[in-house]
Amino acid sequence: MTHEEKRAWIMLVVSVVAYVSYAVVVLGRVDGGPLSAVPYAGALLWTVGGAIVANIAVEIAMGIANPRASRVKDVRDKEIGRIGEHVGQSFVVIGAVSAMLMALAEWDWFWIANVVYLCFVLSAVVGALTKVIAYRKGVPQW
Repeated sequence: MTHEEKRAWIMLVVSVVAYVSYAVVVLGRVDGGPLSAVPYAGALLWTVGGAIVANIAVEIAMGIANPRASRVKDVRDKEIGRIGEHVGQSFVVIGAVSAMLMALAEWDWFWIANVVYLCFVLSAVVGALTKVIAYRKGVPQW
């Protein structure tokens, strides 16, 4: 497994764990009221920050565990990275357009923030998953 494939796996796992943690915390606070009334901002910020820190920490640990691993990117790594980023970025656009439409419709901030967060997570997960599949199955020829 190349260094870049390991990085994709780390991003995939950390993103899923962080979002599931966020969902569990927010859903645990419902307490019979409307979901949009749940205090979510702190949990959202902590899980985003925690995911960033966890991703960095795991990548550092990976480097310490195997210090002689090559970190050189070849043409294949660059192409897989490009494809993964293109696929993942589509969800950032979907999230931005959705948030704009929700704001224009004057939806509650809870829903806008959660759609944006979900789309960021989907961007990371789908982009990383695309990279992992490309490493396992090969780069598609267009």
